[in-house]
Amino acid sequence: MAIDSERAFKPINIALLTVSDTRTAADDTSGDILEQRVRGAGHNLAARAIVRDDAGRIADRLNTWIDDRGVDCVIITGGTGLTGRDVTPEALEQVKEREIPGFGELFRWVSYKTIGTSTIQSRACAVVSRGTYIFALPGSNGAVKDGWDMILAEQLDSRNRPCNFVELMPRLRET
Repeated sequence: MAIDSERAFKPINIALLTVSDTRTAADDTSGDILEQRVRGAGHNLAARAIVRDDAGRIADRLNTWIDDRGVDCVIITGGTGLTGRDVTPEALEQVKEREIPGFGELFRWVSYKTIGTSTIQSRACAVVSRGTYIFALPGSNGAVKDGWDMILAEQLDSRNRPCNFVELMPRLRET
């Protein structure tokens, strides 16, 4: 990461969504890891929730946060695998305006260094919807760490050079 110390850090408001049929607030370790990293980076935790693996329910939660001007970004953990219950990418299809294909591509490249060819089973993805970034990571603790530490920490830092997602935020709603 190339931090430009002459630029001011601009914290953004991030909502965290865990998609799971089994996790609760008491054992949502991947959500806990993300919350610690979001706060540790200096960003604001706008909201946090757990939703069952149901594309309609996930899309409903996302639409609520997308319409909330107090949420700039949503990070999802879980539901990106290949099983019948993994429907996070399908939920993103219901709300997206634009895809960010490079996110999933880069996530799998980063993940390959950690878990080898098993990364092919990940459908990590990202979209923009009505001016809000939405990033979907697998639900494992390792995947959340890789996604935040190797991609999102840099791209959600307004000081990152040569460019970052934060500097584009004022222009996301352009037509």
